[in-house]
Amino acid sequence: MALFAREVDDPELPRGDRGRGSFDDYRYDLRAKNRRVTMTLAGSDPCQEELARILEAGGELETAMSPRSIEQERVDARIEVRLFTGSRVSAPVGRIPRGLESVIDETLRRLDDRGVKPRIPARIVSRGGALRVQLLMGAIA
Repeated sequence: MALFAREVDDPELPRGDRGRGSFDDYRYDLRAKNRRVTMTLAGSDPCQEELARILEAGGELETAMSPRSIEQERVDARIEVRLFTGSRVSAPVGRIPRGLESVIDETLRRLDDRGVKPRIPARIVSRGGALRVQLLMGAIA
């Protein structure tokens, strides 16, 4: 592994469930370079039943999470992600890929500073026979 890897990697998880994302998709201020930028959550394999229920219910999806506190940053805590379906908040459906927590923290703080709800649009996709959650990072202007 390179000293300053640009791709994320989490050897604790199976190869197909490590999530996807890259710092190359973001500018210096951690804003997405274009509207097509997505981030795929890691650790979604145990959440397949919950993801199937959410997909079946349909509707717009947004994240329901908050930035890490100072204490959580100190121990490099994972950021678990829940989805807001418009009427309820789901059980955890995955977590932010290792190394990209700062992108999420900055995005949530930027949304909060604007006075809007700190929610990131999301969608559920089928990849490799499993359901995965993609955060639509480029949809946030």
